[in-house]
Amino acid sequence: MHMYDVIVAGCGPTGATLAAELRLHDVRVLVLEQDTEPVSFARIVGLHIRTLELLAMRGLLDRVREQGRQRPAGAYFAAIDKPAPAGLDPAYAYLLGIPQPVIVQILEDHASALGAEIRRGAAVTAFDQDDDGVTVELAGGERVRARYLAGCDGARSTIRKLLGVGFPGEPTRNETLMGELASDLSPEEIGAKVVEAREADKRFIFGPAGPGVYRVVVAAGGVGDRTQPPTLEDFRRQLRAVAGTDFGVHSPRWMSRFGDATRLADRYRVDRVLLAGDAAHIHPPIGGQGLNLGLQDAFNLGWKLAAQVRGWAPDTLLDTYQAERHPVAAEVLDNTRAQTELLSPSPGARAARKLLTELMDFDDVNRYLLEKITAIGVRYDFGPGPDLLGRRMPDTSTPRGRLYGLLHQGRGLLLDGTGHLTAGGWSDRVDHVPAPGVPSVLLRPDGHVAWTGDNQQDLDSHLTRWFGK
Repeated sequence: MHMYDVIVAGCGPTGATLAAELRLHDVRVLVLEQDTEPVSFARIVGLHIRTLELLAMRGLLDRVREQGRQRPAGAYFAAIDKPAPAGLDPAYAYLLGIPQPVIVQILEDHASALGAEIRRGAAVTAFDQDDDGVTVELAGGERVRARYLAGCDGARSTIRKLLGVGFPGEPTRNETLMGELASDLSPEEIGAKVVEAREADKRFIFGPAGPGVYRVVVAAGGVGDRTQPPTLEDFRRQLRAVAGTDFGVHSPRWMSRFGDATRLADRYRVDRVLLAGDAAHIHPPIGGQGLNLGLQDAFNLGWKLAAQVRGWAPDTLLDTYQAERHPVAAEVLDNTRAQTELLSPSPGARAARKLLTELMDFDDVNRYLLEKITAIGVRYDFGPGPDLLGRRMPDTSTPRGRLYGLLHQGRGLLLDGTGHLTAGGWSDRVDHVPAPGVPSVLLRPDGHVAWTGDNQQDLDSHLTRWFGK
């Protein structure tokens, strides 16, 4: 039986990113994707500031940006329309709308180019783990083996179910229809109706998605069979119910339905099996955080799992994946619960929304909520220290060019502002960049600050903590 280092189940955005991150460290990766063809319907997803920064760190942002549409940062929280706070880095201060199949293809091509083996039409039906690895069984009866298995196989994750990990939370109570449909009405006619409908229901969206094509988000009411994709007639019926007109919609590009189920896996790791992305957490798409959260999981996990495989990981390194990412997901679930309440048409929710809209005129409140949605406010708990510790490092300028350009290889980075620090025996894992005039920081491969200071002995202890002996 051929032995891999890591088998990744699922080749969506999270799985493809994780595979690429592992390949940067020469880990032998097999990606198993049960679908034979990539998804065809071009649902538009939004990439937030932190995700754009991470893509820049791996040299992927230009490729992604060419395929997407930018709109200014702001109006993320419960769709309350406020401009972005001042002082954001203009290189990343936008939302990038991109069709999901396109971003998945870019990430998959990136993983393949780095040497990941990707097999389509390969559904996992069982696995068995022991002290040395995991044996995975496929639908045709074939078995493959690896030292670790990562379940990136989505909300209905087979890996999570086989692992017996609890997935507590709330089931779907309200369903929503979402799609892109054509309309021949004039923008003026549409605009007037939309303003009226949004007064009654803040969740309603009917906005331009190209010439004569509109992105539609409308409450599903009780329509249709939940297991089947919605029909054009479902959309027409619900548009009439909510907006008093069906806008003459026709020629759908794609149509789907989503629920507001909100769940978080009890554990992200059981011995040699790990969960990431929607396999670990699901929530309504309010604020467009789901895909971003999954990609950020992969950037957090990739280098740690690679370190484990390569044999230099400190004992507790892999445990920090759950310790850092589980609370972040819990926060995202809570902010989507809060936004869901604020978008409800009930009088109490409207009053709360009006109050929050007033509060967001204070720059600190607006900034706090934007940083929450875009994940640039995430701070991991690395113990006591300055505020920068545990936070992501912005893309500062260094004598060797922009900071994120120095992180393409997925290694650690010592930015040395003193001129006398050294990465010493860790130089096979950590790059040393002299940067006079910049505070000295040790960056992990995911761009978070693991140490800041000017003392070599103190630095050495932090190098040991994150990058082994």
